[in-house]
Amino acid sequence: MPTSPPTPYVTSDAADTFLEPRRENCPWCGSARLRARVGAADPLRHRPGAFQLDRCGDCAHTFQNPRLTAEGLAFFHRDFYERQLEEFADRLLTLQEVRRRHRATAHRLSALPEPESWLDVGTGHAHFPEAAKEFFPYTSFDGLDPTARVEQAVMEERIEEAHRGYLTTPGMTARLRARYDVVSMFRHLEQAPDPRAELRAALAVLRPGGHLVVEVTDPCSAFALLLGRWWLPYGQPRTLHLMPPANLRAELEALGCTVLVTDRSSPHIPYDLSAAVALAVAHAHPLLRATATPALVLASELDHLLSPLSRRTPFSNAYRLVARTPTRPRAVVPAAPGATQPRSTTA
Repeated sequence: MPTSPPTPYVTSDAADTFLEPRRENCPWCGSARLRARVGAADPLRHRPGAFQLDRCGDCAHTFQNPRLTAEGLAFFHRDFYERQLEEFADRLLTLQEVRRRHRATAHRLSALPEPESWLDVGTGHAHFPEAAKEFFPYTSFDGLDPTARVEQAVMEERIEEAHRGYLTTPGMTARLRARYDVVSMFRHLEQAPDPRAELRAALAVLRPGGHLVVEVTDPCSAFALLLGRWWLPYGQPRTLHLMPPANLRAELEALGCTVLVTDRSSPHIPYDLSAAVALAVAHAHPLLRATATPALVLASELDHLLSPLSRRTPFSNAYRLVARTPTRPRAVVPAAPGATQPRSTTA
């Protein structure tokens, strides 16, 4: 496996150059009623830079403000950082638990008509397509990811084709247009610079009447308010947007889709309390980390003990939408004033 280059040291001044000018309005609805939701530095590696998430007082969209530039996104998405994040997650969820989650998700989606081709966006090492093959044995799975992990997934035969980048990478949509029956996005939109553009691109690579599966973090989770900057899904600096369920559902319907399923139960991951403890002591003195081990174990046990209740209450930390795409062309109509991208509708 290729070795990623070491991550260079970045000063505070240099980190500031990774940020765009601050927005004074919501990128989703254009409202100027913004308030700070949480401020945090890089919680895993403590590299220089301070990051803030703002919340819109009208539509509840939560977004990084100021947002990372393209250069900043490339820096914080280095493969080395990706592996660091995965190693941290592995301490909270065992590989067996991750596989069990992927298998449970694929089982729930097995109600979909048998697709000929499926694109998993933000696939990483393609563990979901690997699990889904059990329920979709005649489906060809491809993967798309901005990191080299997707190419490794092809070598390990988890997927058939690898596409590196984003759906909005120049030329990507044209190359993949109308090629897939299903497109899935698991925890991908949060890290996309423009979620609306990603959704439009997803519809473009789907065949008419295809299905779009979107799973994202729920910023309305009660754990977000309870844990503040120690809530792992805030994920600074890589998380750019957190969309409430009502916003994403309305956007899909505006694009002409029919939302078939809204699931706020099964996507919940029981790691909120244990992740908060782990983040709080991640860079503490080794002696303090050692004494925190019992607290981490207790927090993990509480996460799993409370999970049956959490996933059925406002404490659920994620949701999943399954939508059927339109069968007619879409016409673009103007977006709300100040919003970043125009909306679309069925012609």
